[in-house]
Amino acid sequence: MRRHTLAAAACGAAILAISVAGITSAHVVNTFGPYSIALGWLHEPAYVGADNAVQVIIKDGSGKPVDDVPAADLGVTVATGGQTSAVLPLNASSDPDTGLGTPGEYTAHLTPTAPGDYTFHLSGTVHGTAVDETVTSSETTFDAVQDQAGAEFPAKVPSTTDLSGKIDRLDPRVAAAQSAATDASDAANRALLVGAVVGGVGVLLGLAGVGLALRARKSA
Repeated sequence: MRRHTLAAAACGAAILAISVAGITSAHVVNTFGPYSIALGWLHEPAYVGADNAVQVIIKDGSGKPVDDVPAADLGVTVATGGQTSAVLPLNASSDPDTGLGTPGEYTAHLTPTAPGDYTFHLSGTVHGTAVDETVTSSETTFDAVQDQAGAEFPAKVPSTTDLSGKIDRLDPRVAAAQSAATDASDAANRALLVGAVVGGVGVLLGLAGVGLALRARKSA
């Protein structure tokens, strides 16, 4: 019986170790003073257009979650494609009043709008201990952002990048059409003006002819 118990415990520990390894493999874990900090995406795979968040998990030297870091003390910037976001505050997900959330977890929500590698720059303090690290997505850190097409079923929805490209290609055509319409409108207005002038001249000439005819009759 004891052997069976030990075997079950060993299997359980192995499963737990595999589970933890699977979770931490998608994050970068570093030590800052007495604290261990894991950094990565909240949801992986990370997809374009899907709500996600930068996830930070903080524990002390004994492995106890640290869930009382003020949002003003720790922040993260996100960079990709030559652009960098403003500093995003990291808010604790756990609520001691309701017991909801994960102790020691902090998130900064964002929606990736372009595929590719993303860089997280975490900076600030944890209870006075300075934290400063920069990590870019890779096979050994956290996932790059992917296009959603591979995960869509049954219909493929155009990505924001595709839609933006189509709009950019349409802009010159729309401008040309507007310009042509303006030119046509101007030409029509000019034609109407010329017609009105010619018509007015014709009326004046007609009146002049009538006047001359009446004078001719009187003279006769």
